[in-house]
Amino acid sequence: MELPGGNDHVHLNAYKPTVETNGKATSSSPLEESGYYGYFGGRFSVASSQAESTMTTYETLDAPPHYDFYANTEVWGRRRRFRPSLYQLYANPEDDSKPPLYEETPMQHLDRGETTDEDDEEEQGEPPAEPTRFGWVQGVMIRCMLNIWGVILFLRLPWITAQAGIGLTWVIILLSSTITGITGLSTSAIATNGKVKGGGTYFLISRSLGPELGGSIGLIFAFANAVAVAMHTVGFAETVTDLMSEHGAVMVDKLNDIRIIGVITVTCLLGISLAGMAWESKAQVVFFLVIMVSFASYIVGTIIPASPQKQAKGFFSYRADIFAQNFVPGWRGKEGSFFGMFSIFFPSATGILAGANISGDLKNPTVAIPKGTLLAIFFTTMSYLIISATIGSCVLRDASGVLNDTLTASSNPESCVGLGCQYGWDFSECIQNGTCTYGIMNYYQSMSLVAAFAPLITAGIFGATLSSALACLVSAPKVFQCLCKDRLYPLIGFFGKGYGKNDEPLRGYLLTYVIAACFILIGELNTIAPIISNFFLCSYTLINFSCFHASITNSPGWRPSFRFYNKWLSLLGAVCCVVIMFLLTWWAALIAFGIVFFLLGYTLYKKPAVNWGSSVQASSYSIALNQCVGLNQVEDHVKNYRPQCLVLTGPPSSRPALVDLVSCFTKSLSLMMCANVISGPDASVVQRETSEKHVTWLNHRKVKSFYRGVVSSDLRTGVNMLMQGAGLGRIKPNVLLLGFKTSWRSDSPQAAHDYIGILHDAFALQYGVCVLRMKEGLDISKQPQAHINPVFDEGPETACSTLSRSELRPSTVSTISSSPEPQLTTGFQKKQAKKTIDVYWLCDDGGLILLLPYLLTRRKRWSRCKVRVFVGGLPDKKEEQKQEVLALIKKFRLGFHDVEVLPDIYQNPQPMNVQLFENMVAQYRKDMNLQQDCGPTRVCDGPWMITEQDWERNKAKTLREIRLNEILQDYSREAALILVTMPVGRRGVCPSALYLAWLDFISHDLRPPVLLVRGNQENVLTFYCQ
Repeated sequence: MELPGGNDHVHLNAYKPTVETNGKATSSSPLEESGYYGYFGGRFSVASSQAESTMTTYETLDAPPHYDFYANTEVWGRRRRFRPSLYQLYANPEDDSKPPLYEETPMQHLDRGETTDEDDEEEQGEPPAEPTRFGWVQGVMIRCMLNIWGVILFLRLPWITAQAGIGLTWVIILLSSTITGITGLSTSAIATNGKVKGGGTYFLISRSLGPELGGSIGLIFAFANAVAVAMHTVGFAETVTDLMSEHGAVMVDKLNDIRIIGVITVTCLLGISLAGMAWESKAQVVFFLVIMVSFASYIVGTIIPASPQKQAKGFFSYRADIFAQNFVPGWRGKEGSFFGMFSIFFPSATGILAGANISGDLKNPTVAIPKGTLLAIFFTTMSYLIISATIGSCVLRDASGVLNDTLTASSNPESCVGLGCQYGWDFSECIQNGTCTYGIMNYYQSMSLVAAFAPLITAGIFGATLSSALACLVSAPKVFQCLCKDRLYPLIGFFGKGYGKNDEPLRGYLLTYVIAACFILIGELNTIAPIISNFFLCSYTLINFSCFHASITNSPGWRPSFRFYNKWLSLLGAVCCVVIMFLLTWWAALIAFGIVFFLLGYTLYKKPAVNWGSSVQASSYSIALNQCVGLNQVEDHVKNYRPQCLVLTGPPSSRPALVDLVSCFTKSLSLMMCANVISGPDASVVQRETSEKHVTWLNHRKVKSFYRGVVSSDLRTGVNMLMQGAGLGRIKPNVLLLGFKTSWRSDSPQAAHDYIGILHDAFALQYGVCVLRMKEGLDISKQPQAHINPVFDEGPETACSTLSRSELRPSTVSTISSSPEPQLTTGFQKKQAKKTIDVYWLCDDGGLILLLPYLLTRRKRWSRCKVRVFVGGLPDKKEEQKQEVLALIKKFRLGFHDVEVLPDIYQNPQPMNVQLFENMVAQYRKDMNLQQDCGPTRVCDGPWMITEQDWERNKAKTLREIRLNEILQDYSREAALILVTMPVGRRGVCPSALYLAWLDFISHDLRPPVLLVRGNQENVLTFYCQ
């Protein structure tokens, strides 16, 4: 952009961003012509347009921070803003070339459906209906308190107080609340680490620990909530049935009456749920008010002086001596123990996730969930403590309920037993006989006895059971809907559909209703109840562990705004939840963990295509990093040598045979890295665009390999970069594998020279080198793509032409294909027949040529192949040399027993083969080409040219390589694989064309695949144990 000139002054106001007025820009800019400035030039502000108008800065595409840049959703009535890409910032605005494919430009967003200003004016209509959203009081606190309060509060807490005493009952309450409080803190931390959507407990765990554990917990948690609807409904039905029996009203019998009342009740609750969250929330408020009135009736009743009828049942209002006697334990029966009482009470402390389960219906979940959940735990804990202390201060443990059991003047005070004697009541007979029917030890309805108006306690029981049932009836479909939408499990996607402005899971409601009705019809839930409690505890365990795990991984993404948590406290909470699961019912705990592990195994096997940035991913990185750093302290030892392979595949899909062979001896054993060198003006674009596609191809092929692409001006430089820079610490390649360049005679001499230069560079960097040649070629791509450097392998040996160096330069980025790369089957993927793997161990390079076939035969598909080792020798010492080699191989414990000595390897080759070799290199013989006209593609004076001196100096080695091909033709025509010691040509002594001709002729006209192997002359095998 040119600077405006005028009187040699530069006015910064000329660069002030455009200010919008009523959606229209008040000034224009040349940048608007490109379509960028309309989105970036003046449409960003962190405050208001007034603040924007006062801001003075250069006119630039750089945008100040804005919410839209980080959000995944759009706000109705306002076009979403997009951050300018790096390409748009650094590219020349006068350049008309298209941006890279990976760049997201504003105009591309428009093409995908974003609207312009004119479209906004035409299409802007009525805003969508705002769904019902709840605050922290109505949405979380009241809902959690109602779910925590239950039948145990009204019917079992007085009995627990009688058994454990006020002191230990407080310990039980506080211990339970501590565990749920720790879980509440962990839930608050997770819920404030990012924007929370619908799905409740499942959403929190799955987005923190990943789909494996999150999916399993989501499924069983939704099922547990559905069955809990039946449990709470049956509790309500039993209370109604008892009231009916007291008045002599029976429909059929007690069991069938419970079924009938239960089904009718759950149907009514379903109607409230289907009416919408607004009606459901109003019903919860009504239940909450009923329970609060029942509490008030109870507290008032403790203050009112006791009537004779109530005194006969053990109620005497507040008495210090009653408090003192009930403060200590009074264990009775088989359940009379601390852990027995704890196991009965703890389920009443659960229900803290009722608010989190409707996270999608909260106005601000990150504020509502922590605040509402923790306050609900606090208030319910206080209510339990108060009721335990007051009931234990007012009511005796045992009373007969008979008005005539009073002390008279004729009664003997010494024979009177119990605290009632001090208040003029003699309950000695029932205490001694164990027949007392009243008192907090015997009468479960003690709160009704104490209350000022007993029916209000019954109403409180109704409110507690129905509110808990309604909360579970809403929670189960909400959690299940989110699980269905994630599609982690088959056949459940049908229930994920939502309806209405609140996206209500109506199908989920009906499914929950059917499950609840089925369990209500069973009627006997005593066996199911422990399993459900353990399912809830499983959820608490994983929530605490999620918080601990996210904290311990030190992931930068773990930044909860709720700071009042501790990772070790969360771990303690998780351990306590597991212990409590086994204390409650050990067999139910085993069932719960069995189901979790089964679903976990299924998810691990299916590997769903989701990426939520879980703490498991963060921990995997941390573990891998620590292990890699730890390897720096481990010294290399020959016993631990592994062939860590850098495979020059180009795009892996173009040379699947090379990938499959290397994978056979590196899978689950050592490092494999597929490498690609990309050249051209837009090579970096191609590299970024295709990397993920290549990794996906490797994963689909089940090849455990990394992929690394580099951008370089030429192949040799790129490979050198890879050899020096690939790897991490001690996990770095030590063997270079590449395909043989079959088209070296038809390609440019420089390309062939670079190919040999790669081998020399590998030797200089202490790499082992392997070159694979197949008769049908390695490159299966029908036509080489512009960005693929084809020097690794040029396809079938019959190819007579290939791309020149000038043709390697990509023309445009549009040549990149987004279609999936083919998965073609190669011979190395099939189970090999009973053939041989022939190893020509002609020169000792450290043992790499022996180690590779050993690793191959460990694979199932190669296990039927027999390894034969061929060595050179003398005719008169053939048997002796064979025994020496066998003894050496035996010490290596490789299991090779077939050794052949080749005394004829040192004979002269056939003249026709010598002539064939001379014809192969004739065009590179310098003395023979002196009188020839060297065209533009042939350079007669280069390091690849063979002088007469070079020819004579390397003649003996040349004849040996020609003779080696004859040996291979004679002995290994039917082999499954041939491994040959690769000769080494001296740099500066052996011209590159001659060296390449050696490699070509050794593997010439052989049907089996040939692998030329050369170690780095250091031992990779040892027969020592230290």
